[in-house]
Amino acid sequence: MKILLVILLTSMLTENFVLVKFMGICPFLGVSKKYDSAIGMGLAVIFVMVCASICTYPVYTFILVPLGIDYMKTVAFILLIATFVQLVEMIIHKKVPALYKSLGVYLPLITTNCAVLGVTILNTDNSYNFLQSIVNALGGGIGFTLALIIFASVRSRIEASNIPKSFAGVPSTLIAAAIVSVSFMGFTSLLA
Repeated sequence: MKILLVILLTSMLTENFVLVKFMGICPFLGVSKKYDSAIGMGLAVIFVMVCASICTYPVYTFILVPLGIDYMKTVAFILLIATFVQLVEMIIHKKVPALYKSLGVYLPLITTNCAVLGVTILNTDNSYNFLQSIVNALGGGIGFTLALIIFASVRSRIEASNIPKSFAGVPSTLIAAAIVSVSFMGFTSLLA
């Protein structure tokens, strides 16, 4: 149980996919303008990460490795992730059209979101068992969502501030992202 808690907290904080590993930056910067879209994207990423890990573990363990084609894991994982993203996109489009519209192009980009692919590959690289893979994916998704929500609040403060014209827009956003990223690196000493 202690190992699962360490995996969960590590993937959420000290190895946060967005703020420490710099994976999934495109939706992080694109969807973090509003809380609603940040939460919606975060929940979609959690769902896709967990489902992808649930499916990629048996495919890798029981198909790719026994056949000696484990080098094909990236291709296989991308196909599985694309399937889940299409499922999530159809469900959100049907059930929550406002969220679907606010996420826009970033929802289909979950397919190519390197954080989602990264969690499945890290599960195999770290030799996690099935339960550890799911916990790692859950922690990674929660960490992704946490980063989006924190950055949405930072961006709302930036928009309300009087910023010099040369720093307005993208420069201030990237500077704020760097500061938030550095603050997450402070969690490293907690789990060391």
